Amino acid sequence: MSLIVQKYGGTSVADLDRIRNVAGRVARIYEAGNDIVVVLSAMAGVTDKIIAMAHQASPNPPKRELDVLLATGEQTTAALLTMVLNSMNLPAQSLLGFQARVLTDHTYGNARIHEIDATRIQQLLSERKIVVVAGFQGCDSNGNITTLGRGGSDTTAVAISAAIKADSCEIYTDVDGVYTADPNICKTARKLPRITYDEMMEMASLGAKVLQIRSVEFAKKYNVPVHVRSSFSEEEGTMVVNTDAEMEKLVVTGVTYNKKDARITLTRVQDKPGIASRIFTPIADAGILVDMIIQNTRSEGLTDLTFTVSKADFQQAMEIERNVAEEIGAEAVIGDENIAKISVTGVGMRNHSGVASKMFTALAKENINILMISTSEIRISCVIEEKYAELAVRVLHSAFGLDRN
Repeated sequence: MSLIVQKYGGTSVADLDRIRNVAGRVARIYEAGNDIVVVLSAMAGVTDKIIAMAHQASPNPPKRELDVLLATGEQTTAALLTMVLNSMNLPAQSLLGFQARVLTDHTYGNARIHEIDATRIQQLLSERKIVVVAGFQGCDSNGNITTLGRGGSDTTAVAISAAIKADSCEIYTDVDGVYTADPNICKTARKLPRITYDEMMEMASLGAKVLQIRSVEFAKKYNVPVHVRSSFSEEEGTMVVNTDAEMEKLVVTGVTYNKKDARITLTRVQDKPGIASRIFTPIADAGILVDMIIQNTRSEGLTDLTFTVSKADFQQAMEIERNVAEEIGAEAVIGDENIAKISVTGVGMRNHSGVASKMFTALAKENINILMISTSEIRISCVIEEKYAELAVRVLHSAFGLDRN
């Protein structure tokens, strides 16, 4: 029989009826003779309510105490599912992050897992118990509760799968797999039976919300096969696995979009060594992540430098760069929040030319202007005006032959 890890997201455990539905699924797996570990998120919407409550209690709640509070969301669902399973005469026991020995660094709110001491989980499994683990949380070397950031329960599930050498890791959510595009805006999107770790990482970083990117990184590092499925149907989902020759025949796997970025341009900057450092060091010191960067050289030893940041960091970044512009003698700082990033991704791009040309031509036919471009080995991204985002997704989806027949 198999050793299976299942993770259920917030919509899957949104209320007691859905928790009972999860219990039914778990029971079927267990009664078939399999060992099972279940990782749970908080109920849908609970984390946002907890954060709002924390900010009502304090305008700037200490990060340590915020993590203590946030961890109660997953603690609730883990306890409730265990109670339901016990009421069904199934031997289940819940573990919080520190009890499951999910050991992390000291970064409250966005901790990274260092290791998982799986001794206790394995002991419970050897006693034929269903182990229910509160996701999203762990503890640091001082015993403090930490949380792993939004979507962290995915990472918990994959990390535990690696630690106990599970045969499979099933991620249950409110979608039934990974699609070639967001089916809400592209009605011809197809569900992919398989996708590579690299493609899934790119798509997660570019706006696809199916899996947290760190969970995919973990899966790739430890070669954990991940099955993305819906908790509301019995259909097969999408397997996230290593690449093979068959998968590389498809040049482009999917089209994604992201409306959460803004761009900042410093105009007429001196084109000389050290200037880029003076522009980006204060941004880095403020903990702001920069994504795309382009530089347009002018005459007279001047250049324009443009980069993108998260909209959440836009105002702070603009304030920083206005100060920098004064120091380095730049002409102006221009900001634009009305942008979107459109990307095509596929491992097949490694061995095929002409992808960029096809992408640019398809956008040009719809009079969609490209503002910025960036590439990787398996991805091409363009920044365009936000109002064209959905149209661009549909156009590129068709251009690369991804439409459902």
